[in-house]
Amino acid sequence: QVNLAESGGGLVQAGGSLRLSCVASGRTSINYYMGWFRQCPGKEREFVARISWSGGRTSYADSVKGRFTISRDIAKNTVYLQMNSLEAEDTAVYYCASAQTMGNYGFWGRGTQVTVSS
Repeated sequence: QVNLAESGGGLVQAGGSLRLSCVASGRTSINYYMGWFRQCPGKEREFVARISWSGGRTSYADSVKGRFTISRDIAKNTVYLQMNSLEAEDTAVYYCASAQTMGNYGFWGRGTQVTVSS
């Protein structure tokens, strides 16, 4: 079991920045990838970014490339999502997830709301 707790969401003006954090606890040794996803009302959840827990390899959705940066602090069991140049379209609930194999996100946090005002 891996428990995930997101924080750092809030209300920000377009063009501003936020940094989300996700602290993992429990059997963190089984983490293979950590990812961030988001979901807008009435839309399906979509992939935002992921990072390999051991090697730090990253991948991003095209919509956030160049604006968002995912990173992790293994000692703190924490993954971050630095979000710059925020746009109204980035408004969503952001979820942290842990994958034990490629593409298999078995554990999810409860989400944190990000609202970007235009």
